[in-house]
Amino acid sequence: MPTVLILANETIAGGALLDRIKERSEQGARFFVVVPQTRPRHGNVIYDDVVRDSAQVRMELAVEYIRDLGAVGDGEVGDTDPFNAAMDAFRAQPIDEIIVGTKPVESSSWVKRDLVERLEEETGVPVEHVIVDVDKDGLPFDVTLVVANLTSAAPELVERLKSIAEEGDKPARIILIVPQDGRQGHRVREARQRGRRLLASLDDAGIIAAGMIGDPDPYTAIMNAVQYFYVHDILISTLPGDTSQWIQDKLVDRVRDATHLPVEHIETRATESAEA
Repeated sequence: MPTVLILANETIAGGALLDRIKERSEQGARFFVVVPQTRPRHGNVIYDDVVRDSAQVRMELAVEYIRDLGAVGDGEVGDTDPFNAAMDAFRAQPIDEIIVGTKPVESSSWVKRDLVERLEEETGVPVEHVIVDVDKDGLPFDVTLVVANLTSAAPELVERLKSIAEEGDKPARIILIVPQDGRQGHRVREARQRGRRLLASLDDAGIIAAGMIGDPDPYTAIMNAVQYFYVHDILISTLPGDTSQWIQDKLVDRVRDATHLPVEHIETRATESAEA
């Protein structure tokens, strides 16, 4: 059973790459997915937890797809440099071949840096290059970006996400962003705990979802998420009316204007006592 290293970043959910993974799985391959960390373009401060979490989400969703095929799959978050990320995994375990997923040649920094050729030369194993044009071909599923903080465990939000999963023509994937309340360790842990509660509810409902903490500013968190993931639509959950700082800051309108994506806003009750 050959072990195939899958190296990809923003293209990890692209149809061309997923199709190739499916073909190799039918031939008996097992997989190890490596997703390099990517620095965000938005915000004045780079939060290491956010950078790592975004790569972790991409990796987890790819591994979930592989396992749904009945294949053996695992993965890790890699170095910010894709060559180093691949070589770290290659040195750590037996790898028989490598598949690299990139954007089209004219827009791929990996292609411009001769990544495929460098990996072939350094590893001595076959390296296949799969070009993924998500902008042209789309994804085989719809990705809803959900942004919530203190309302993330509200029953109304869970029920709305269940409806979204049932409504679409394509399978649904949910990516949850919980903006952290600051850089303090306990604030990060609290944000993770809020996210885990919602993810557990979605898992119980059979909905494929993954989550991460985001920049303390919800607008920056959303804009970075749109950089990290190919998003079909956005759902923002806030406290009601005047009790929500996000509403007062006109978050929904700003996100709609900046992303040009469908943005839905729901108001739910808080599951914790604070502002969001």
